[in-house]
Amino acid sequence: MGAHNRRNILGMAGAGLAGGAWPGLAGAAIAVTPDLVVVNAKVYTVDERAPRAQAFAVKDGRFLAVGSNDDVRGLAGPGTRVMDVQGATVVPGFIDTHCHPVGERLLYDVIVGHPFEVEFVTIDSIVAKLRERAAKTPPGAWVEGYFYDDTKVRDGREITAADLDRVSTQHPVMVVHRGGHTAYYNHKALEMAGITKATPNIQGGTYDKLPNGELSGRVTDTAKPTINKFGDRPQRTEAEKAERGRAGAAHMSKEFVRYGLTSVHHSGGSTARELEALQQIRANGDLLHRVSFELSEPMVESAIKEGIRTGLGDEWIKIGATNEYTADGSFSERTMAISTPYPGSNSPYQGNVTQTQEQLDAWALKVHRAGIQPNVHANGDVAIDMTLTAYERALKAHPVKNMRPKITHCTLINDDILRRMKALDVIPAVFTTYAYYNSDKFKFYGKGMMSRSMAFRSFLDNGIKATAGSDFSPGPFAPLMGMQGMVTRKGWNGEIWGANQKITVAEALRVMTLNGAYASFEENIKGSITPGKLADFVVLSEDPHTINPEKIKDIKIVRTVTGGRTVYEA
Repeated sequence: MGAHNRRNILGMAGAGLAGGAWPGLAGAAIAVTPDLVVVNAKVYTVDERAPRAQAFAVKDGRFLAVGSNDDVRGLAGPGTRVMDVQGATVVPGFIDTHCHPVGERLLYDVIVGHPFEVEFVTIDSIVAKLRERAAKTPPGAWVEGYFYDDTKVRDGREITAADLDRVSTQHPVMVVHRGGHTAYYNHKALEMAGITKATPNIQGGTYDKLPNGELSGRVTDTAKPTINKFGDRPQRTEAEKAERGRAGAAHMSKEFVRYGLTSVHHSGGSTARELEALQQIRANGDLLHRVSFELSEPMVESAIKEGIRTGLGDEWIKIGATNEYTADGSFSERTMAISTPYPGSNSPYQGNVTQTQEQLDAWALKVHRAGIQPNVHANGDVAIDMTLTAYERALKAHPVKNMRPKITHCTLINDDILRRMKALDVIPAVFTTYAYYNSDKFKFYGKGMMSRSMAFRSFLDNGIKATAGSDFSPGPFAPLMGMQGMVTRKGWNGEIWGANQKITVAEALRVMTLNGAYASFEENIKGSITPGKLADFVVLSEDPHTINPEKIKDIKIVRTVTGGRTVYEA
C-alpha cells in the first residue's frame, strides 16, 4: 500500500472515537504499523455501521482498523504480531454492570455451594465443612459458610438452626445464602443476640419460624445485623488485611477474564482498602480487567466531601455509580417488595421494603447533586416505583442532562415503570444467569409475574438500554450462561419461564457489551470493535449466533484480550 492510502486510513481510524462513519478499509491505508493484526475471524463488531468483519488491527491498546482479511493483513509490518484465529468467532469483551468481587471469600472462607455452576449439595456436607472450620476456631467465635443456595440442596428443604447446632453449640454458626439477603443461624447465635420466638420482626426484616412456632434459624434483610454484631471474629493487622485484599482482588481478576469479562462494575466499595488493592495489583501487572468502582458508605460521604464525581480515574480504574442503595429484598430469596402477596404465603406476605420513600428521596438527591451516578437495588415493582419517584424528584430539584441513573436488578416491571424508565434514561442492571441458574425458584412467583421479570424484551422494545448485571455472588457471572438464559429462558431443569421476554443472540451480545459501556458513560471508548476504541475482545470456540441456543453456555472462551494484551488463553 502507498503512503497516500496509509494516511487516509489513519484519519478514518481516528473518526471511530468521535462517532464518525467508518465504511471499511477500501481505498485507504494507515500511516503507522499495528502491534497486532487478527485475521480469519468471524467478527461481530456490535457497531451498526459495520456489524461484521473478517479482521482488525490493534495499536497501543486500541483498535486501529477493522475490515477484510486482505486489507487488514496488508497493514502488518516487520514487528506486527499476526494472530490467525482460523475462523473462530470474535466479539467485544463482555461487560458485567453489577458484580460483587468476593475474591477474599473464595480464597479464605468456607464455601458450601458451587460459586460458578449448578451443583447440588447435601445438608450433611455443609455441616461437615463447617465442623472442620469449628475445630480450628476458638469457642465464642463465628463459624461461617457462604454460597448456600436453598434450592440446590438434595435434601429438598432449607437448612435450619437444628442442623447448624450439629456444627457446634459452643460457636455462633451462620450460613449465608448466596443471594446475600438471608442467613441461617444456630441457636447459640440467636441466644447471644437475645432473639427468641417472641421477638417481633423489624422494619424490612424477619425472624422466621417453623410451623410449630419455634425459630427456624432463617433471618432476612434488615434483621441480620441485630445478630451479626455479637460474637468474636478474627483480629488481623492492617498488613494482613492488605495482603488478603490484594490476593482476593488478583484472584477475582483471573476468574473474570477466564469467563471473557474485560470490564466489571465492582459493587460494594465501602473502604479505601478495596480501591488500594486494585491499584496495587494493577501496579504489579495482575489487574486483567477494567473496573468501574461503585462506592458504598462511608466512601460516598468522603467522595462528596472531597468533590469526587463519577468518571474520575482512567481506562482501567474509574469511579462509577454508587453501590446499590438497597430499597427492598431479594428475588432469589423471595423477600423482594411486590404489589401483590407472594403466591401461597400463609399470612399475606409482600416482601421487605428496606427504606422509606423519604429516606430514598433524600439519598437520591444528595448523590445526584454531588455529580455521582445514583444506583438503587430494587427488585420488586413496589421498590422500583419508589426508586423512580426518588429519581424524578431529584431531577426536578436539580435538573441536569445525561443523568443515567441505574437500577440494580429492576426485576419485576409493568407498563408504567417502563414509561418512566424511558423518560429518565434509567439503566437497568438485570440478572442474566438467573434464567438458567435459578429456574427452580420461579415457581414461587408463577407465570404471570415471571412474564414481567428480567424483562429484556420489554426493556429493548421500549428503547431502554438494559445491561447485564450478574450480581455475583448471588448468581454465577459467566456471560455465556447469561446469554443462553436471555435467548432461551430455559433453566437447568428444562423449565421455560417468561418466554415472552426472549431476545436474540445479537441483542443479548449488545446488552452484554455496548449497553454495558453506556451504563458507565464509556460507549465512546469501549463496548464494540470500532477503530479508536479500546482493544478489548474475546475469541470463542463456537458462534453463539449459529450454535444450538441451548449450548451457548458450553462455548469455550479461547482467548480474552484486554487493551491488546492476552490476559487469558485456554
